[in-house]
Amino acid sequence: MNTIEKITNLDQLSGEQRDIAEVIGLESYRKLVEQYGGTHVYICKAETILRELRNNEIRSQFNGCNYRELAKKYCVSEMTVRKIVL
Repeated sequence: MNTIEKITNLDQLSGEQRDIAEVIGLESYRKLVEQYGGTHVYICKAETILRELRNNEIRSQFNGCNYRELAKKYCVSEMTVRKIVL
């Protein structure tokens, strides 16, 4: 039995580690420990991920001259669209 498999319930964990296991489940927690144990892992905010998805959509819909249309559609300025597509 792998050492991490000895963790069979949440009562064996405490503090932040228990909180993480409660959110993602014990099996996923064990995988996270195996993959990233002892390292620092940054989890970005949802808004950061959503912004990148939005920017990818803007890039895919950009046709070279539709700055204003995309700015209106995504509620951003034309300058923001220009920065995204450049």
